Amino acid sequence: MLDRNENGHEIRWLSPVGLVGIRLEEGAVAALDFLPHGTEKLPESALATQVIQVLQAYFTHAHAPCDLPLAPQGTPFQRRVWAALRTISVGQVLTYGLLAQQLGTSARAVGGACAANPLPIIVPCHRVVATTGLGGYSGAGGFPRLDIKRWLLHHEDWRSGKPHSCARS
Repeated sequence: MLDRNENGHEIRWLSPVGLVGIRLEEGAVAALDFLPHGTEKLPESALATQVIQVLQAYFTHAHAPCDLPLAPQGTPFQRRVWAALRTISVGQVLTYGLLAQQLGTSARAVGGACAANPLPIIVPCHRVVATTGLGGYSGAGGFPRLDIKRWLLHHEDWRSGKPHSCARS
């Protein structure tokens, strides 16, 4: 049986962007939340250990592969947007409008799906920006964290200031 805290996080890990809580369900990663405070709880299962190893590799080298079993809960539309986010290469960004155009929907709908993303970092919603700036970033944790979005984009060497078209890796 998994040892979970009151929010269902099997893992609470102090990452370079702060404390993250990770929920695992049925052999897959279900959620990654930015936590405002708490104590670290290191992994006890093989999957939990794998998740931390993958995240540590990403934080060491942004191009490290992220091969984890994922089980994000969302609507079919949200899952379609999240799948598109995973095709944006490290170091590149799209605007909400450009991604919406590729998906045949509105920028507001894409923004809503990004805000509902239960797996920030792993499903890289930070790579979607507004035409006039960074746009928003909260992950599913509910509190704005533009500092994290800036850190992640800097870590991935995005410096051009201009969105690119979506490139598949």
